[in-house]
This record gives sequence, structure tokens and C-alpha cells, in this order.
Amino acid sequence: MINKEYIKSGADTAGQFAFAFVKWVLIAVAVGAVGGLVGTLFHMAVNKATEIREAQPWLVYLLPLGGLAIVFIYRISKTDEDAGTNLIISSIRTKTHVPVIMAPLIFVSTCITHLFGGSAGREGAALQLGGSIGAKAGELLRLDEKDTSLVIMCGMSGVFAALFGTPLTACFFAMEVISVGEIYYVGLVPCLGSALVAYKISLLFDMSPASFDIAEAVPSLGLTTLLQVGVLSALCAVVSILFCITMKYTHDKLKLLFSNTYLKAFVGGAVIVLLTVIVGSYDYNGAGMSVIEGAIIDGNAEWYDFILKIVFTAVTIGAGFKGGEIVPTLFIGSTFGCAVAPLLGMDPRFGAAVGIVALFCGVVNCPAASIFLSLEMFGSEGILLFATASGISYMLSGYYGLYSSQKIVYSKLKPEYINADVK
Repeated sequence: MINKEYIKSGADTAGQFAFAFVKWVLIAVAVGAVGGLVGTLFHMAVNKATEIREAQPWLVYLLPLGGLAIVFIYRISKTDEDAGTNLIISSIRTKTHVPVIMAPLIFVSTCITHLFGGSAGREGAALQLGGSIGAKAGELLRLDEKDTSLVIMCGMSGVFAALFGTPLTACFFAMEVISVGEIYYVGLVPCLGSALVAYKISLLFDMSPASFDIAEAVPSLGLTTLLQVGVLSALCAVVSILFCITMKYTHDKLKLLFSNTYLKAFVGGAVIVLLTVIVGSYDYNGAGMSVIEGAIIDGNAEWYDFILKIVFTAVTIGAGFKGGEIVPTLFIGSTFGCAVAPLLGMDPRFGAAVGIVALFCGVVNCPAASIFLSLEMFGSEGILLFATASGISYMLSGYYGLYSSQKIVYSKLKPEYINADVK
């Protein structure tokens, strides 16, 4: 209900708006600066861990020991191993406390995962690092509960932008991921400010943004093209549901089978080692950026790449290794789109790009952030086609998602408040 009397009374004066603007700009700059430095350092650390593993591929065989190390550092820190991105998302909507120790824990454990070849990404760590930084900033500045939630979103935006080089995506992802069907526009200035500062700091350290020039592969807008994109996006929505179900099922099954977290991590690491030997390739270990680049730049991907990546990632994260699911999502989307596109008469490079945008939207339920992702990764060429892909995937992916703490505030079928949990 609109509080007309509140607005008429002039309860919020021009001076208050100006004060709030200045306050949040200053906070955004500070949080963005810290987030940019931490995110850049984390980016360097993960890249170094990946370089070492690629130079010494035998390190993959030590993954079970890496799992034991991760469980150990969480145990001695007296922190719940399952406390992760879901805790950060919950803290924005509730009074859930975010421990500052989460930042160094996720930093170190994600590097361990990548060093020994666990199949995971970086954004989970980015959101947890940023959330921890924001929570600590709120504590130091003695902000109230609502302002602390906003500064946590600032932190998420900053580290995400520093890691991926996509400030607009980072900003809208932080505002949109909390409640599906609702965007926290009150966070626009602070989140965008934090993301821009962090992004600029990452550029000062020569961190390359995740962007690709595929202009020549983008088709002109037409009925046939729209139909092709529509079919591929609908298929991506199905794959996004499959990915989300597999992730949840594997996590729950491993937790049920192994009540001892040390044993769960060791067995999970051993399964990844065994799968690597059976497959005969290291393509599915780590983030898999080279495979993503191959699909987008060269149009090369095997039809089974996306299936194997789903399996590798589900076992890795389900066993307790740390990282994130977004880079694996980009891997799955790019390889699936690249493989299916020729069957639909599309350029495989463009298909890989559509796959990334559609699958990202399907698993995180953030259509606006998905459109900005396409803009920052692939340029403005084909923006209408990418927007179409986002819309179709958003609707057809149903109420599934990677983050169980997300709330489906408004229905995807009609303008109705439902406030349901993500499946």
C-alpha cells in the first residue's frame, strides 16, 4: 500500500536525499576500493593456482588431500562448511550474521580447489568475499540492519566486478539475485559505485575483463533468427533445470551417505580423480576457461562437454570443495550452445554466446543482469537477440535456481505475489 500521507508530509527532505547520496557514494568508494584490491588479489591467486596445476597435472591426484585440508581449516576456524553464498543472500533479507572469517576461509579454500583440479568457479568466492567485506564495513560504521544489508550488496558488487570485469552485471546481479521478480533499486548508486571503483582497480593491475568480439558471428535480426534463438534458449532452460537438480541431488545424497565431512571430501575428491582418468582429459578440472574460449572464439565443442561439466561440478561442490557455480555455468552454456547451434542453422560461436546468457539467466533467475552480461561480454551487437534469450530462459526455467536462499517473490506466470522458495 502506498503511504500517501508520508510522501505529502515531506518526511524525506531534499537535504536528506543529498546526505544519503553523499553517504552512499563515500561508502561505495571505500567498499569498492577494498573489494577491488581483494578481488584482484584473489584473481591473481586463482590464476596462479591454475597455472601451477596446468604445468604439473599430477597435482589432480592430490585432490582428495586438498578436500581434507579444506574441511580442516573450516573446522579449526569453527565455521560451518555449508556457510557460503546462501548465507550472504540470506543476510541481506534477514538478521543473519556474516562472520568476517568467511573471507580468508573462502579465499584459501577456493585456491586449494583450483590448485588440485576441483571443478568450480570463482564467483561463489567473490560473493562471499564481498559479503564479508560489506558486513565488516557495516559493523565498523555502526550502520543499522537495513543499511548493513545494502553495504553487503556493495561488497558483492565490488568483488564480482573486479573478478569478471563486468561492473554493470555485478551491480544488477547484487540487486536482483536476492528476491526473484524484484530489484532492489535503492542499491543502484552504492552498488554501481562500488562495482566501478573495484573494476577500475582491477584494470590498474592489468586484469583482463571477460569479453569477446563475436560481431561477425552475430546474425541480423529477423523472424528466422528469432525462432532459432528461441529454440536454443528453451533448450538452455531445460539444461539449467537439469544442472540445478543435479547440484542439489548430489549435495543432498553425499551428505546423507557421508555424515563425516572429512570422508565426504576425500571420497568426492577421489571420484573426481577417477572421472578424470576415465575421461582422459583435464578439460573439466578447474574453471575450464580455455574450453569456454574455444567454444566462443573458435566454435569448437564436443556434444558431451556440458554433461561432463555438470557431473564434475556437482561432485566437486557437493563433496564440500569451494568455489562457485557461475563459471561452470558459462562452460556448460557455451559448450551446449556451440554444439546445438549448427543443428539449428546458427553459427556455433553465436550459439555459444546465446548459451552462456540463457543458461546464466536460467540458473540465477536474473534477467536484467543476464542482458547486461551479454552487453559486457559480447558488445551491443545482437543485444535484442540476447535479451530474447534471457526472457525465454527466465520464464521456461521455472522456479529452479542454484541458490536455495533465493525467494521467488513474484510469479513468473502472472503479476502475483507468491513469496516461494527456489526449488
